[in-house]
Order: sequence, then structure tokens, then C-alpha cells
Amino acid sequence: MRRADRLFQIVLHLRRRRVVTARDLARSLEVSERTIYRDVQDLSACGLPIESAAGVGYRLRRGFDLPPLMFDREELQALRLGARMVRSWADPELSEAAANALRKIEAVLPPDLEDPGEALYALNLKPYPVQYVGLLRRAVTEHRKARFDYTREDGASSSRTVWPLALYYWGAVWTLIAWCELRNDHRSFRLDRIADPEVLDEPFVLEPGQTLEDFLQKVRARRGEGRAAP
Repeated sequence: MRRADRLFQIVLHLRRRRVVTARDLARSLEVSERTIYRDVQDLSACGLPIESAAGVGYRLRRGFDLPPLMFDREELQALRLGARMVRSWADPELSEAAANALRKIEAVLPPDLEDPGEALYALNLKPYPVQYVGLLRRAVTEHRKARFDYTREDGASSSRTVWPLALYYWGAVWTLIAWCELRNDHRSFRLDRIADPEVLDEPFVLEPGQTLEDFLQKVRARRGEGRAAP
């Protein structure tokens, strides 16, 4: 990685997190901590408002923003592929947002990058009502409970009230990860087995053991042991 790219990556890391240590930066960028110390000193000397505290880490002072970005060909291919995937597999609102973002990027490209030589495409496959994605995405974002009827793989049906935590796309179907009030535990629900979903006005507040990270830790712990049935 060029030094200029590494310096830019350091700024990006500082923007994403409130505090980041030299060790974390060194591990992420695959350089020594001594290199990070020098880079941060140089960035500070250039006027970037980086605050530091011994034993705590670095952070950017509030209000700092980056200048407009420039992308290389590989980065443009990644952005275009990602936008096409969102347009193909997400709900209409997010699909349109992806198209708008892509148009904004392409509108300011220099001539030599207008055609990055596309090699990757996303097929437009929508095997079930994608409006469920938008509805449940809103529930995740607003921390509101959702209710729906669910049919398991074995044909058993039930009504569920859940606390939506995240939506995942596994390459074939969308899956909702949620805290299920019926099971009093985390569960994953395939959206193509959900019927009549609605977002409730009732908000939810997660307790320790109910978060998405708690779910992911349980998945990692039982990996290879099979999944719990919804």
C-alpha cells in the first residue's frame, strides 16, 4: 500500500470510530505501531485535528470532514457491483437510493474512468415480495417490534412478535435476525416464509443477551452443531 493511501485509510478509521489505538491501526493496515506513530504525527503536522491520549488512542475532533473522494478502476467496479446488487435484491426505496448514489458518482468521473471495464454484474432476481425488506428494514432502524405469521420448513405455522435486529441476504433469500417473544430467544426468519408482516408502534429496548452481537456469538459457538429451528 502506498503511503498516501495508508494515510487516507488512517483518517477513514478515525472517522468511523470515536477512539482507535495505534495497535488497532497497525493491525488493520499491516504495518508497525512505530509507522502509525510517524503517520499520525505527519497528519497532525498537516493540520488534521487529531487528538491523542497516552494509553487511550486517537480520535478526530468533532466537525472534521474529508474532501471529495476519487476512486480507482477496481474501487469503481466494486461500487457499481454493490449498487447493482442493492437495486436487484433490496426494497424499492433502497434500490432507488443505490441508483441515485451511483449516478452521483458517475457524474463527476474524469473521462479516463468513465468506463472502468465492467466484468461483474448482478442479476435482477426477486423471488418474493421485496416490500417486506423495506418494511422490516424500517423496523430494524427504528427499533420497533414487528408481527407476522411464519411457516417453518416442516409446515408448522405460528404468529410471531419479534424485535428485529438485522437483515441478511445469503445469496438466495433474505433472512431476518430477531429476538422472538414466543421463543424468548434469538431466531432467524426467512422472508419468503413470512406472511402479513406489520411494524408495531411499540418500541423495544434490548437487554444484555438479546443483541445482534449476542446472536452472532452464539452462532460462532455452535458452528457445526446445526441451527435451532424457528
